[in-house]
Amino acid sequence: MNQVAYALSERRGEALDQEQHWELMTADQKMSLYDLNRFGYRLLFVRMMPEGPLAIIAQQKELATIDFEGELNLRPEIKLRDESQS
Repeated sequence: MNQVAYALSERRGEALDQEQHWELMTADQKMSLYDLNRFGYRLLFVRMMPEGPLAIIAQQKELATIDFEGELNLRPEIKLRDESQS
């Protein structure tokens, strides 16, 4: 494993399961996601940001985010890493 890959694996740590990601969310985020479930949105993961947890959600291939206050962003400027290239 090269040094860059090693650094990335060290930073990532162990992958969390869905329940662990759910527990990282605020009550406002959980309520927003609950409302969005009927439209097909699902939780992908939660990232801890300086301002609070950021939930990354998807509806088929369309990404969206829910900030720590429960505000939905349907056009986030994020790109997911392609796991097939890891």
